[in-house]
Amino acid sequence: MKHSHFFAHLSRMKLINRWPLMRNVYRENVQEHSLQVAMVAHALALIKNRFFNGELDANRVATLAMFHDVSEVLTGDLPNPVKYFNKAIQDEYKKIEKIAEQKLIDMTPEAFHDDYADLINQDNCHPDEKFIIKAADVICAYLKTLEELSAGNQEFQLAKKRLDNLLKNYQSDEVSYFMETYVPSFELSLDEITLEDPDNA
Repeated sequence: MKHSHFFAHLSRMKLINRWPLMRNVYRENVQEHSLQVAMVAHALALIKNRFFNGELDANRVATLAMFHDVSEVLTGDLPNPVKYFNKAIQDEYKKIEKIAEQKLIDMTPEAFHDDYADLINQDNCHPDEKFIIKAADVICAYLKTLEELSAGNQEFQLAKKRLDNLLKNYQSDEVSYFMETYVPSFELSLDEITLEDPDNA
């Protein structure tokens, strides 16, 4: 039986730290981030389907989101100030990401090659799926800034402002619903989210 290094590569997602140029109160790795993005994307798809006449497969969206950053096991997580310094760098990095995606696809187990190619190659996403996953990705970065600021880390002030502006590109009914209904809890303490009515405690 031919060996495949695919899953060994994926396991290294936990070794890649996000926000590498910034002081973090809570370290976040790509594996943790990918799980959170999958959870938020799944919720966004459910919200869209339940309340706004969507027809997304929420389970597929969640699985695609789990794999949305897998190329970083080969490229690493390039800091945003570098990645978005100018359009030329941004375009070249996208090319590098595509090469990394293909390299991972090439090492998938032969019996499951098409299955994983469908998940790893971001071009296979339907535009509605891609929008939900990207919106979830931005929301999760935004939540990270809230958590850091709540812990007193002012290093994330400008990042929050940048993400406030970036979220405007992902305005939709399901994103607005999630932001209004669930995001305020992320600025509360454990006691506050545990008590049913903290104001009357």
